[in-house]
Amino acid sequence: MLDPKLYSLISVYECGSFSAAAKRLSVTQPAVSQHIKALEQELKIKIFERSAGKLILTPQGKRALRCAQKMAGLERVLKQELIDSAGMSDHLTIGVTHTAESSAFVEALARLCAENAGITIKIITKGIGALYRMVKSYELDLAVVEGRAEDPQLDFYPLDTDTLVLAVAPEHPFAERETVTLDELRQEKMILRLPNSGTRNLFVAHLESHGRRIEEFNVILEIDNAATIKDLVRRGFGVSILPKSVCLDELKKKKLALLPVADLSMQREINLVFQKDFSQKETLHEIVEAYNDTVRHYR
Repeated sequence: MLDPKLYSLISVYECGSFSAAAKRLSVTQPAVSQHIKALEQELKIKIFERSAGKLILTPQGKRALRCAQKMAGLERVLKQELIDSAGMSDHLTIGVTHTAESSAFVEALARLCAENAGITIKIITKGIGALYRMVKSYELDLAVVEGRAEDPQLDFYPLDTDTLVLAVAPEHPFAERETVTLDELRQEKMILRLPNSGTRNLFVAHLESHGRRIEEFNVILEIDNAATIKDLVRRGFGVSILPKSVCLDELKKKKLALLPVADLSMQREINLVFQKDFSQKETLHEIVEAYNDTVRHYR
C-alpha cells in the first residue's frame, strides 16, 4: 500500500515536528528523519526548511505533500469500499463548515444514521478552503459548502438556499419589528463570525455594495462557533448576523427572533461538493431527503 515514507511526510507536516510524528506513527525519531531524507533523495528536492525553529514546507515540498495526501485518501477510499461491498454498508467522511456544524444538516445526518443500520458517517469540521482541499485529495467523501467554486474535478448538488438575517434576543426591542435599517444596526453591539468566514464575508460584501464599511459598526466580539454566538445573543449580550438555517431550532422554540436588514438581500446557495468519481450517489440522495425532512420539521 502507501509508501511509509509518505505517511511520515504527512505526519511531520500535521504534527509540526519529527518527534511528534514519530510518536504518532509509533516509530523512532531517526526513522522519521530517514524517511524524509530518503524522499528528498528520491524526488531530488528539499521538502522542509527551518525558520525560527519551525519546520516550513518548501514550494516543492507543498506539491509533494498534496500528492501524498491524495494518495493516502485514495488508499482510505479503496479499503473502505472493499469493506462496504463485503458487508453491504456505507461509510462516509463528510466535511462541514463551522456554520453548518450547528445547522439542520448535522441533525439530518444523525437521523439518517439512526434510521439506517448500514450507514456510518464521520463528520469533520473545517474552514471552507480546507474542505475543498480535502475533497480533492479524497480525505473527505463530500462536504457541505456555501456557494460553489469552479473546478473541473468537482461536482455540486444543490441542498438549499439560505439567507443571512439579524438574530436578536426575544426581549430585544427589534424582536417585534419586521425589519431594521443599517443606521439602527450601527447603534447595536454586534457579535460576529471571524473575518475569514463565509457568513462574515457575505455580510461585508453587501455592506460595501451600499457604500458602508464593517468598521462603522460596533463589533464587540468575533467568534468562530455559531452555537456560542447564538447563546450569547439569546442572553442579551448583543445581536448578530447569522444564516437562517442555523437558527431554525431557536426560532421554533422562540429563543431567538430573526428579521431582515433593510436593503440587504443576503442569500446564498448551500451545496454538497464531491469528486466526479464519487460512487455512493444513492446515499447522496438519502442525505438530501433526510435534510429536507429535518428542515420541514422546523418550518
